[in-house]
Amino acid sequence: MPTLEATPDDHALAVRAATAAGRLLLEVRAELAGSPGWHVGDQGDVRAHDLLVELLATEAPGDGILSEEGRDDLRRLENRRVWIVDPLDGTREFGEAGRRDWAVHVALAIDGVAVAGAVALPALDRTLGTSPAPVVPERADGPPRIVVSRTRPPYEARLVAEAVDGVLIPLGSAGAKAMAVVMGDADLYVHAGGQYEWDNAAPAAVAEAAGLHVSRVDGSPLRYNQADPWVPDLVISRPDFAAPALAALARRSQW
Repeated sequence: MPTLEATPDDHALAVRAATAAGRLLLEVRAELAGSPGWHVGDQGDVRAHDLLVELLATEAPGDGILSEEGRDDLRRLENRRVWIVDPLDGTREFGEAGRRDWAVHVALAIDGVAVAGAVALPALDRTLGTSPAPVVPERADGPPRIVVSRTRPPYEARLVAEAVDGVLIPLGSAGAKAMAVVMGDADLYVHAGGQYEWDNAAPAAVAEAAGLHVSRVDGSPLRYNQADPWVPDLVISRPDFAAPALAALARRSQW
């Protein structure tokens, strides 16, 4: 069965939905200024989820939905078109006043492939989507920059840093890290601590549309709308760093 293609309306809906949820999250953050961070984050998760589910159910009524904040209805597996969303990626950062490294993810997977998507960075007033695709800036001088988790930088990222003579840069949400590569603020994003589909479907779709290398750490493609939404690892890289990064990771797997 041939893979269906995303329509212009699909790309536009991803951008519109991510942007709308981002605007709501900014309102929530302002409304709850001074509240405990956990409360701000909880309210952001719930309210952004409700907005996205209602919007997608209205504008794409025949499609499935998989959301981090919703109950996983496995009937989605019977649908070739499934929206995969993270209403608030980087809940911890969202709850910390002034932090900008949090995001909203909206992706459409068709036959297991993320073919359309958008990542909103509300605190930066930016939404990056798959059509029109972002243009990755020319690389800045200096050592390759590898974005990693603030709290759990994986050993695999250190191996890649050694292989390309790079430096590690801690950053918040998965979407913020992936978009740092798309926007030219970093050169690679290596993650091996485990994620879920909603953590990387939209970032992967946007990065691939922008011409970046996107894969698992073994070089295999990412697959979505699986019965188990766990995604163990991810590499997003400028094309010229992909080969040495994957080679370093392959040597690690042989130990």
